[in-house]
Formats: sequence, structure tokens, C-alpha cells
Amino acid sequence: MSGVRYRVATASEVAEPGDRVIADIEGQEVAVFNVDGDLHALPNFCPHQAAPLCEGEVTGRMVMGDDGWSWEYVQRGEVVTCPWHGWKFDVTTGRNIKDEDVAIPSYDVERDGDDVLVVR
Repeated sequence: MSGVRYRVATASEVAEPGDRVIADIEGQEVAVFNVDGDLHALPNFCPHQAAPLCEGEVTGRMVMGDDGWSWEYVQRGEVVTCPWHGWKFDVTTGRNIKDEDVAIPSYDVERDGDDVLVVR
């Protein structure tokens, strides 16, 4: 069964990598993020204490390199950090980057002409 499509933005509002827009869908805020040209949507809600998750900083994630000395990015522009308590979620999946058992829903995003639609 296919979900309901909601117009949340114009394509120009999320045209560049790093762009995001937050829209209200039937009383729930949902954010659409542009990650390297692909659009991803998450609810603007942190499961920890109901903070506005998607208003937080969007960054990458680094891990220690194989040499034990250098650092390397494993994700760039895909991690949103909750502005209240620092919980971090992968924008592309909704999963917490430190505990994959903790996740928020992610929604499909479609383009229809100049409209950006979230499917719920």
C-alpha cells in the first residue's frame, strides 16, 4: 500500500547539498535534507526527550584510521545532532549512530516537477 504524498517544499529550497527544510504535515514537523543530491526525510523529533532533532547541526562522522593515528570520514553531511542533548542520527536511515537499536522513522521523498513531496 502506497502512502499519502504531502508537498513540503519546492525543489529550489533543497537544491544544494546541506540544504534542509522543515514543514508541518498534519501537526507533525518533518524535515527534508539534501545529502549529496539525494533527499531524505525524518520527523523533527528526538526520541530522547522530544527535542526538535532536525534543527540541530548536520555534520559527518569520523573514525580512527587503520594506522591508529589518522582520522577519516565515514559519513559526510549525513549526521544530524540533537540540539538539546547531542544524540546523533543518520539522516539517510533514521538510526542513532552509536546505538542502531534506537531509531526514528524515515520517509520516502519524491519530486513532482518543482514540488518536493514526503510520502507517509
